[in-house]
Parts: sequence; structure tokens; C-alpha cells
Amino acid sequence: MNQKVKIQKLHANKEYLQAPSTYQNTVILENDDEASILYGSHDRHLRLVRDAFQVQLVARHGLLKLEGEKERVDASKEVLSKLLEIVRSTGRLDLEDVEQAIVDAKSEATEESIQAIDVFQKGIFIKPKTDGQTKYIEAIKKNDLVFCIGPAGTGKTYLAVAMALSFLKSSRIRRIVLARPAVEAGEKLGYLPGDIRAKVNPYLRPLYDAIADMMDVAHVKKYLESDLIEILPLAYMRGRTLNDAFIILDEAQNCTVKQMKTFLTRLGMKSKVVVTGDITQVDLSAGEMSGLIDAQERLMNINNISFVYLTKVDIVRHKLVQDIVDAYEL
Repeated sequence: MNQKVKIQKLHANKEYLQAPSTYQNTVILENDDEASILYGSHDRHLRLVRDAFQVQLVARHGLLKLEGEKERVDASKEVLSKLLEIVRSTGRLDLEDVEQAIVDAKSEATEESIQAIDVFQKGIFIKPKTDGQTKYIEAIKKNDLVFCIGPAGTGKTYLAVAMALSFLKSSRIRRIVLARPAVEAGEKLGYLPGDIRAKVNPYLRPLYDAIADMMDVAHVKKYLESDLIEILPLAYMRGRTLNDAFIILDEAQNCTVKQMKTFLTRLGMKSKVVVTGDITQVDLSAGEMSGLIDAQERLMNINNISFVYLTKVDIVRHKLVQDIVDAYEL
């Protein structure tokens, strides 16, 4: 019996880990020689990958089938694909190559899990997509007051809401407070029909949309009714002290200096505040100083206050949004 036939028989129908499979993927091998190098002496390379990612490996008829949890299967396939590239380019594969590929993959997975934001939708994790967004998330974790300034589409509001829900889910805060200036109504909300929530709903729609992506409708309704998620217009914030809360002020470039001071001095014990805005889109009356621009000048060098600046490279909406931003900068 020739060597190739021996190798084929060695790996045919061999199962490396007996465990219930939830997800499958496949690595396709071109020939027995390639398989022999990839698998290693006595299948040592395969066993290392199997043990590192706790997946089931089945070698059969030129295919290497991977079964197990999706994230583990995907990670192990990535490692095996990289190793296969080495085999095909060099005709060999050292044990050190296998060990290093596993270490690299696990390091990447650890880094991604650190950045992943756990929200209320089962199986849904929100992850920053750019370096700027990653810095933003880290700033929120490390500081009690974060200002995020940048153009439309950079995830300022969306990531702030994701972090707020994550903090609420893990009981690090007791409630979320959402605020946004109602510039068009001049903050004279008493002239609008309905209760407070109805009056400010049009202005808080972007915040609701973000929440709807991360919670089911029943949860959103329940949390609003119980004030675990609270709508608090700037016009009604005077005299409040917000303890154990994650507070988001959106579109802060449309706050006056007085409104910004009123808002920031509501910060209570064990609370976090995230202020977002785009200082290139101020809708205040001519000659009125933006509270966000003013705060940027006053608070820049205070400890535990962080300013994060996102740019057009952090835009993650439709690709046309970045082109539009570029066009208006001309």
C-alpha cells in the first residue's frame, strides 16, 4: 500500500472530539500530501487546534469538517486556513507555526470580546468599527464625563446608547436618562400637545431608534413606563440630581451655554454622562454661543473629563454619507 493511500485511510472517518455540533464549516484540501503536512505527525497539528478551540474535527475524502460553537469554529477555520497557506507556499509546516497561529487568533478574539458591548437583544453584541470608535468606548469606560464630537454617521449616539444599555443590564447604573435640545420649539414645550414624553418624542427619535435596535419592543415599553429609561428635556432639568444614572445628551451643539451648565451640574453620584454633537451643525440663533463649543474650551483640561473627536474616516453609514460630508467641506 503506497504512502498516499495510508494517509487517506489514517484520516478517513476519524473524529477528534465527540461533542454536540451546533455549527459547521469546512476546509478543502487539494491532495493527500497537503493533508499530511497540515495534519502533522500523528495528527499533532490538528489535535492542537482541536484542544485550543474545543471543536470537533472530522477528516474525510479531502475535506476537513469543523463542528461546534460558531465563534470557535470560525476561529479554528481561520487558523487552519492560514496554516494551509504556509503549507502551499513552503511545502512544510513547523510546530511553531501552528502554536503561533493559535496564539494570534486567541489574542484577536480576546481583544474583540473586550470591545464587544453586551446589550439586551439575545446574541447581539455591538462592536466599534473604527479606531476612533474604539477610543470612544474606552473613554466612556474610564471617565465619568465624555464629550464626543464628530460629523453625522460616526456612531456618536448609537454607541452611547449601547454603552448605556450595557451598564443597565450589568446593574452598574439603575436607569438611563435621555436628553436632547428641542431647538425648533425654542424649549417652550408647554405649547405642544400631549404629555412631556409626547412633546419631546420628535426630538428624541434618533435615541429611540438606537434603543429599538438593541431591545425588543416589550422591553422598551416596560422600561419607559417604569422610568428605567427616562425622557428628561433640558427645559425640565433644573433642580434635578441624577444619581446612579447613565445620562446621554444628544445634539449638544444646539444647547446654549446656560443649558449646558444646567445639564452638566445635574451629574450625581455613581453616574456617567456622555455628551454628543457636531459643532459644524449649530442651529442656534445667530450670535448665540453653542454650549458644546463653550464646554470644549472650559473643560478640556479637567481630570475625568474626556473629549473624543471622530472624523469622516469613522463614518459607518451608507458610503454616500462620507462623500456628502466631503462635498460640504469644499
